Amino acid sequence: MRKFENCVLLTRVGGFYELYFEHAEEFGPLLNLKVAQKKTNAGPVSMAGFPFFQLDRFLKILVQDLNRYVAIAEEFANDASSKVKAGGLLHDRKVARIVTPGTLIDENFIDPLTNNYVLAIQRGRSVSQTEPRGADELIGLAWLDLSTGNFYTQSTTLALLSSAISRIGPREIVLEKDQETSAADGLLAVLSDDRHVITYCSVGERKSMASWGLMLESKMPADIAASFAPEEVDAGSLLLEYVGTRLQGLSLKLQPPIQYRSQEIMAIDRNSLRGLEIMENYRDGTYVGSLLHALRKTVTKSGSRLLKEWLGSPSTSLQVINDRLDLVAHILGDTALRERLMTLLRRCHDSQRLVQKFALGRGNADDLLALSTTISATQELASTIRATLQDRPGFSESSPPDSLSHLLSRIELDGPLALANKIRNAIDEEGVVQQHRIEDEEAGTIMEMAEQIATSEGSTDDIAAIKRGRGKKTTKSIREHYSEDTEVWIMKPLASTALKRLHTDLVNLDEEKTKLHDNLQRELDATTLALRWTPGLGHICHVKGKDAKRMAEMRSVSSSKSTKSFHHPEWTDLGRRIDQVRLQIRAEEQRVFQKLREEVIKTLVKLRRNATVLDELDVACSFATHANDQGLVRPILNNTAAHKVMGGRHPTVQVGLQQHGRTFVTNDCLVGDEDRLWIITGPNMGGKSTFLRQNALITIMAQVGSFVPAEYAEIGIVDQIFSRVGSADDLYRNQSTFMVEMMETATILKHATERSFVIMDEIGRGTTPEDGIAVAFACLHHLYHVNKCRTLFATHFHAIGDMSSHMDKVGYWCTDVSEDQCGGFSYMHKLKRGVNRRSHSLKVARLAGLPEAAIDIAQKVLDGDLESN
Repeated sequence: MRKFENCVLLTRVGGFYELYFEHAEEFGPLLNLKVAQKKTNAGPVSMAGFPFFQLDRFLKILVQDLNRYVAIAEEFANDASSKVKAGGLLHDRKVARIVTPGTLIDENFIDPLTNNYVLAIQRGRSVSQTEPRGADELIGLAWLDLSTGNFYTQSTTLALLSSAISRIGPREIVLEKDQETSAADGLLAVLSDDRHVITYCSVGERKSMASWGLMLESKMPADIAASFAPEEVDAGSLLLEYVGTRLQGLSLKLQPPIQYRSQEIMAIDRNSLRGLEIMENYRDGTYVGSLLHALRKTVTKSGSRLLKEWLGSPSTSLQVINDRLDLVAHILGDTALRERLMTLLRRCHDSQRLVQKFALGRGNADDLLALSTTISATQELASTIRATLQDRPGFSESSPPDSLSHLLSRIELDGPLALANKIRNAIDEEGVVQQHRIEDEEAGTIMEMAEQIATSEGSTDDIAAIKRGRGKKTTKSIREHYSEDTEVWIMKPLASTALKRLHTDLVNLDEEKTKLHDNLQRELDATTLALRWTPGLGHICHVKGKDAKRMAEMRSVSSSKSTKSFHHPEWTDLGRRIDQVRLQIRAEEQRVFQKLREEVIKTLVKLRRNATVLDELDVACSFATHANDQGLVRPILNNTAAHKVMGGRHPTVQVGLQQHGRTFVTNDCLVGDEDRLWIITGPNMGGKSTFLRQNALITIMAQVGSFVPAEYAEIGIVDQIFSRVGSADDLYRNQSTFMVEMMETATILKHATERSFVIMDEIGRGTTPEDGIAVAFACLHHLYHVNKCRTLFATHFHAIGDMSSHMDKVGYWCTDVSEDQCGGFSYMHKLKRGVNRRSHSLKVARLAGLPEAAIDIAQKVLDGDLESN
């Protein structure tokens, strides 16, 4: 516990994991475990425990819910020499792994739809500890998901770090140990914006990329390795060193790192990710109502993760975007193909995480079967795509490759198919099912025992009960395991030559047993005689009833009023030989299983490449399905400053309205050519904010490679999207709503370029009208004259329309209210040219339920009829 002082230590003792000392006292109640006092030579010790098969349940509470680090000490059998050194102890215990929020591998509670990243951050080498650091300071990032083997790096700046972290969404951040004591540090100030789990790691000299070799599945070409910036290398080295200490020597085979280059992805800052509700809604932070929720029609878990990755980092490459759009168009235009592809994708397991299990030396028979099923489905997918291509008019092998044929060319099946055949020929699926049934029954027995103990008062007697129960229920003796006549094997007899021979020997021995049984019944005239084995007595002949009374003179090893057990030399010898063959079968099964694991490692690279293709295909099918359901169109992307969207719709609001039987009012948006900036006015609840957001979201969807909700869309590539919509006080950091708004606005004015797309909603609220107008116009002026970016600027300050009248490339648009003769009204969400100088705020107040007396006073103020007294 002293060695792993920052960890909760779980120690394996037989069929249980146990906590001791202060860990039991602190975490026992949090885990709803009974804390008992265990007698030792040094006095009573606090202890709490749970059955081994509930490890994931309690890891979830400790690691995921409480953000604690957990050290897991496992049992390791001692050989003869080790027993002597250990004073005769059968087992040694040592920490096999340290589990932290960012280093989950295959735990049941890991989110299947989200990557579980651990992120390392390193400062640029050119910055000394005494040199002042500014917003342009270089920062190296490296992050990986241990559950998939995905490994990435990026070079960024301190000013852009917050947005990069929001895009990555790490579960844990790793910094060098000396950063822990850096006071008033810019880096720590950025990290404090969100409550991240931060771990400080001690490192020695900074290492080169050559030190990464043993942890990667394949060697990196020298030219690619040379392209990594020094700060990226430092961050990668810190990350791999940290992960290595957490895995405690566990083998690691990661995919070679992929560089994120800022110029190749659209930057979406942290505020825009939240304000545009890309990953989660702004109201309660849940997934429902977000853009991800609207677009996700994926049928595989790994495909869902890729979709989320793409939404957080849309591409700025016309080639990449158009390749994705081409693939979506192919699938959208062929309904039969789309349905067939999605049917086959549903048969695919999470191959990214499956393969990584084996890369980490884990993985069981179920994982091998799942891998085999996925490989078979991949083969059928390839055949389906090939047949589709061949059915096209004018198809030939020399035809220029399109997106579908390019996707097909990336699927590699020679090695994986051979692996799948070996798995199918070796593993007995029925045997695996039976084994699970037995394990479930044993788990139920242990749970029943644990619940009985938990209902008592946690005394030393309970500890003894645990020990007795463990000894009875979880004995690992090979003889006890094979005491039943029917044996469960997970490998087919033909899985190897040795297995075939051993199973033949076992069949022959079973026949000998049957003959011996019949002979003994006949010789001893005992029809109830049975050949059995028990842990304490070994191989025995067991009789009961009248047969037991008749054999009273025989020497028994165990007896009761109605039963008698005795040894017989022939059965003792035969039983020993049966046990020996069964033991050899188990050993051979383990050898065959290990060989299959090695075969997976040999095809690791191809399996991962195929998994990537499956994920991309799943996302393309998802986009095509959504486009078909919602009537989306293919956007035209180019390198101009255009943003021409005709009949645009909000991708998530439209879905919500459809569910309530309502129709979304479409609007055009032509900003960037004649009008670089639009000023949008209109009443509260008139749809201004929805219009702003929908155009930002349409841009993101287009650059992700999705069709968009519009009648026509032509969009010039956007390098950054900025959104200044909605704010709230941050009382924790002593920041008012206005302060938060100004900080977000400052970021936009400092970083937006001519290729950026900016939406700003009601800048200047939260202060006096005069000051608000001044601030709002100053921001608009800066965006127009300095940033020169495409901008949608919504405001209630009508005077800004007059103040900006001299700006040639400013357009004026508004929403309005339609009133009838009876005093009723309805919102006209359709934009029209001009400035609307009425906000109709009292109508909204009346809808909200303000007392009529209060509304009357407000109307008098507006009319100037209210006297000052």
